[in-house]
Amino acid sequence: MWSGEANGQAAELIRYYGLTVQAGQPEEETGKRGSVLPISLATREPPGHLPGLCVSSRQAEALLFRPVSSVEGSLLQAAMDYEYIQNAGQLPEVINRLQGVTEIGVDTEAAGYHRYHDRISLIQISAGDRNFIIDPITVPDLSALGPVFLDPGVEKIFHDADFDLRILHRDLGLTVHSLFDTQVAAAFVGERQLGLGAVVEKLLGLVLPKAYQRADWAERPLTEGMLDYAATDTIHLAELRELLLVELRRLGREGWAREEFTRREATRWERTEPDPEAFLRMKGARDLTPRGLAILREMWAWRESVGEERDQATFRVLANQSMLEISLTAPADRAALRKIQGISTGLIDRRGDAMLAAVKRGLAVPEAELPRFRPSRRWERDPAVEERAERLRTLRNTRAEELNMDAGFLISRAMLDEIARRNPDSLTELAAIPDVRNWQVEAVGDTLMRGLKSS
Repeated sequence: MWSGEANGQAAELIRYYGLTVQAGQPEEETGKRGSVLPISLATREPPGHLPGLCVSSRQAEALLFRPVSSVEGSLLQAAMDYEYIQNAGQLPEVINRLQGVTEIGVDTEAAGYHRYHDRISLIQISAGDRNFIIDPITVPDLSALGPVFLDPGVEKIFHDADFDLRILHRDLGLTVHSLFDTQVAAAFVGERQLGLGAVVEKLLGLVLPKAYQRADWAERPLTEGMLDYAATDTIHLAELRELLLVELRRLGREGWAREEFTRREATRWERTEPDPEAFLRMKGARDLTPRGLAILREMWAWRESVGEERDQATFRVLANQSMLEISLTAPADRAALRKIQGISTGLIDRRGDAMLAAVKRGLAVPEAELPRFRPSRRWERDPAVEERAERLRTLRNTRAEELNMDAGFLISRAMLDEIARRNPDSLTELAAIPDVRNWQVEAVGDTLMRGLKSS
């Protein structure tokens, strides 16, 4: 059945997990639903095998000749099970299956990389051995999830919850109580690489797929590969939580993490008005003359309108570098536009007249009304404050090494500057400074006070 010399390690993995290889079986029919590898192959701690899990000869051969580092993820994907919820009639069954659980893994996917309107496009939920992928585009009313998300008896496990919480609130009106953030927990136990893939690989020995990290999640229909990828974002969260919680307790930092989780539960989407001077923040804008900035402002507005009209991310409408070159050269006709790198012939054919009109509007701005960068705000230097801040940073770094924590996570440079400016006389005054956490006072407060009192 095998062509060439088989990879012995991969063959051992297949035997270890009791996979049945069936020659000629259609690949789409393989894989027994309802089986999920419970823990890393490297730990050799799961059940002896996954009885009844079948892979096709093509799948097995791919495993045997694939680098062994990727075999594990392939076996995981073959065994993974999820239900794709595409209509409102399926939702009551999901809610029913979530009754009585004490923890769920949650993640979301959004389409901001591809779309102008960044909106929630998927919600993934794992509860025990059940995995759900819910489509909020086809099931827009997900208020039924509200009681589950607010239930204090059900811990909601996210990885880097900040953006998820914002878009759940903005697009669906959902908020979360009883949060466990595995990224925050990983930082508290000393991990430096905090992406989900890095944490899963470090703690579980699994390599997560990366093929769809930049996928357009608003696209429909979603491919099977995209759905498989989405499901992997939550199936490991419960196990990560268990491992991280053990380590947090061993280090005496569970309370620190819980305080941070509670603060994150208050995360909400805050509506901001469009900034009329956003174009000034484009990298390279400071190299332009005021006249060039006027053209850039008009081109920026044009690109925003096209992006909104087409629901396309603005950098996909026209790259920043092309915008800068237009602002610098002020093309007067389509022939001049064609000389600018990064502008397709199709875009010039469809939008060339509008682009040239934007250039003309920029050229027509009166000299007195040309945009200019505002003078940088001049801060009055206080040598005593600067000396205190530098001393606090040195002490913070030493304390971070003692705790085996990232120094910036322990307490940020900006917060140290604020502490140096306020110069508190006691831990009570330190704790009263806005945004200073209680866990930070406990972790590094005495160290900082020594630094302040030595000034």
